[in-house]
Amino acid sequence: MELNQLIDDYGSNAFTDEVMKERIPKSIYKAFHESLEKGEELSKECATVIANAMKIWAIEHGATHFTHWFTPMTGLTAEKHDAFLEPDGTRAVLEFSGKTLRKGEPDASSFPSGGLRATFEARGYTAWDCTSPAFVKDGTLYIPTLFCSYTGEALDKKTPLLRSCDALSHAAKRLMPLIGEPDVTSITASVGAEQEYFLVDDRYYQQRMDLKLAGRTLFGAMAPKGQELEDHYFGSIKRKVAAFMADLDRELWKYGIPSKTKHNEVAPAQHEVACVYSKVNITTDNNHLLMTLAQDIAKKHGLRCLLHEKPFAGINGSGKHNNWSVMTNTGINLFNPGKNPRENKPFLVALACTIKGVDEYAELLRMSVATAGNDHRLGANEAPPAIISMFLGKTLDNLVDMIVTGEDTKEKEKERFSTGVEVVPTFSKDNTDRNRTSPFAFTGNKFEFRAVGSSQSVAGPNTILNAILAQEMIEMAEELEKGKTFDEVVREFISEHQRIIFNGDGYSVEWEEEAARKGLPNNKNTVDALRCLKNEKFIQMLDRLGVYSRTELDSRYDILLENYSKTIQVEGLTALKMAKTQIYPAVCGYLAKKASELTKMQDAGLDSTFMKEETNQLTALVKEMKEKMDTLEENIKIAQDSDLDVLDIAMMWRDDVLETMQSLRETVDTLENITDSSCWPMPTYVDLLFGI
Repeated sequence: MELNQLIDDYGSNAFTDEVMKERIPKSIYKAFHESLEKGEELSKECATVIANAMKIWAIEHGATHFTHWFTPMTGLTAEKHDAFLEPDGTRAVLEFSGKTLRKGEPDASSFPSGGLRATFEARGYTAWDCTSPAFVKDGTLYIPTLFCSYTGEALDKKTPLLRSCDALSHAAKRLMPLIGEPDVTSITASVGAEQEYFLVDDRYYQQRMDLKLAGRTLFGAMAPKGQELEDHYFGSIKRKVAAFMADLDRELWKYGIPSKTKHNEVAPAQHEVACVYSKVNITTDNNHLLMTLAQDIAKKHGLRCLLHEKPFAGINGSGKHNNWSVMTNTGINLFNPGKNPRENKPFLVALACTIKGVDEYAELLRMSVATAGNDHRLGANEAPPAIISMFLGKTLDNLVDMIVTGEDTKEKEKERFSTGVEVVPTFSKDNTDRNRTSPFAFTGNKFEFRAVGSSQSVAGPNTILNAILAQEMIEMAEELEKGKTFDEVVREFISEHQRIIFNGDGYSVEWEEEAARKGLPNNKNTVDALRCLKNEKFIQMLDRLGVYSRTELDSRYDILLENYSKTIQVEGLTALKMAKTQIYPAVCGYLAKKASELTKMQDAGLDSTFMKEETNQLTALVKEMKEKMDTLEENIKIAQDSDLDVLDIAMMWRDDVLETMQSLRETVDTLENITDSSCWPMPTYVDLLFGI
């Protein structure tokens, strides 16, 4: 009965296409879909009918308000709630017009704009994304929208994403007929996002200023046990965590979010939820809603859901593996090799264009996952390195070699896997192993971009993925139109960019050295990664495709650098306050206690040599801590008062403040390990990671 109820409840909180079909006239439904297929503007008449149906449905589901839900450059979602209720003389009516559905007017000057909007130029517009279902949550109808300035520039993450989808579709429409696929008139990017997160007890969370303000622990010595026993990964799920996961699944299903997999991740207190793929803009909206629901539901269970990429030092951070594929309107997955990949032209096109695109635009891909939080994760504890490379596996490696050399190699028959246990049947073995150190890995019929951070919107990385594939498809079409043969073009694309393919250990020093010899970029931090937004080649490509204008890219450069600086500023001020008002007084108190004990031992004529050594060590560390606190305070003040440009200021926060914070942390963590636990002023890693 409960299972049947779950099935009946699936999508019950979403105004899906099926719901729309049931509630509006057939002619309006047909006109709506024709406008989507042709990329034409939806008529006012259609919008009015749909708005009325949506209002009635939402009210039936308990909604009293509506909101245009969008993703500004804060990296979070934004919403302003308006009531359906409108006064009408002495009584009230429920109003929700087609115009209101299609357009909203939030204040555009109060969100990050990178200079696109001044305080006195406040008007901005939200526009209904009619391809993504509206939904009801907590008594409000949420309408997914785009967010643009009064002068037309995108102020959000979704507008460029949808533009990149259009660019990709237009490029495919030009290229596919040239390779014998005349019926392909569009392609759609599909994405499945895996969401990693940590759960900690709310009691301990409330006692950690750093978790509340910065989302990560700025201090904390490693627990005696971490992930070295590898006992948490896929381990038995604790009852309290399982209850949270069950509630999360039920809520996700009500919104039509296809949550499929849940399990314990590698680090203690770390977990994952993965959803079945959908169209990229729908996956983007679903993932934003998933993060919100996970945090809300965790509180109801006395827990806190941490989405930061590296909430705990020394153990795995959290990513959001982005499984990306592209589908034609005729039902072909361009990343599906099929039984005979050497003769599969659509696949060879997609593979060659992707290899060339990832090589030429590796810096843009690295930029798309660049955040202060992700800097702590990339290159550490099973996260991919900052060097962008591609993993293809043995089968595709052989195919690439055949294409480049022109020599056919005999394909091996598909192997059977045997456990060695007679009663257990053999089964087909996959063509290739997996590489957890690769940022961009082929996984059967899709590419997995593993460098995306857990708190990030997937809109940014997929905008770049779509754009680079579109650009390379255009270039391939141009080469074919010049008269080159298909085999010639595919060979050129792959042979000239084969350097980006790497199937080994991405963590090894040897790979970093080899990547440097190959000329592959290695931007290890956000400040360095963002410099590519000033690269004329990248600017022209994105502008030409209509994904970002030059002005919008300038604004992103400023916004992302300012966001980095502000993040480090919050962390620096939080670390300073914790050190000055919590940790320093505590260790001084403990030092005084040790000094008193030493005096008593000396007065009693006891051998106090060991106690004196301990007291001297503690004294030296407390003094060192005080000096580093003073340095941190001074460096923060200098960075705050600086009138340099946005890049130089970001470098100050990175090189002076962040480095001093790390140095202070090393001293504090050493003090934690020698201070009486009853004197330590906050929950430790033992409490946070093993306290549920």
